[in-house]
Amino acid sequence: MQVIIDNLPLYASGILRTLHICLLAGVLALVIGTIVAGFRVSPLPPLRAAGTSWVNVLRNCPLTVVLFFMAFGLPELGFNGSYFWFGTIGLALYTSAFVCEALRSGINAVPPGQAEAARAVGLTFGQTLGQVVLPQAVRTVIPPLGNVLIAMIKNSALVGAFGVGGDLFYVGETLTSARGLAALPVLIGVTLGYLVLTIPAGLLLGYLERKVAIAR
Repeated sequence: MQVIIDNLPLYASGILRTLHICLLAGVLALVIGTIVAGFRVSPLPPLRAAGTSWVNVLRNCPLTVVLFFMAFGLPELGFNGSYFWFGTIGLALYTSAFVCEALRSGINAVPPGQAEAARAVGLTFGQTLGQVVLPQAVRTVIPPLGNVLIAMIKNSALVGAFGVGGDLFYVGETLTSARGLAALPVLIGVTLGYLVLTIPAGLLLGYLERKVAIAR
């Protein structure tokens, strides 16, 4: 524990950096995943095909491969930027496929009569989805969506391996490689750092689930 206590400020900065990555990637994943979920249930075949392809490619491709492409493939294609943004966007794109499927399951759980009633009063597909179906679908998908976001926090460790400095992975690497500290206590500190992020997230999602259940 002395190793953790002596390097507590470094661990704290790593937690904040990881939280920063996860907040950005989470917001992007939710936005992209919602759009792709709309494509998946669209009445237009080209949009459905695009949404299905997006999910099948990203969900069945390892996150490491996605991050490799973002970090080393995009510069080869002429897209230049910082590894921070490449890693964050790669994590968001990968997570968006799982967000999409969680939302789609909720959309499919909404009774068809809701959409039919909306169309009967003249709402378009976009209005029906955004104003009628999605608000009801979100209530049913908080647990699976929460699991996806918690998994994203843990997956953010891979982002640190691609040159994103300052996160928890980087802290562990710095303490073991640069400072020569023993690996076991350092890794225990890194593990505790991720628990500081994931356990409150799980408690918050559980609270939201109960509130939604009461409001039904």
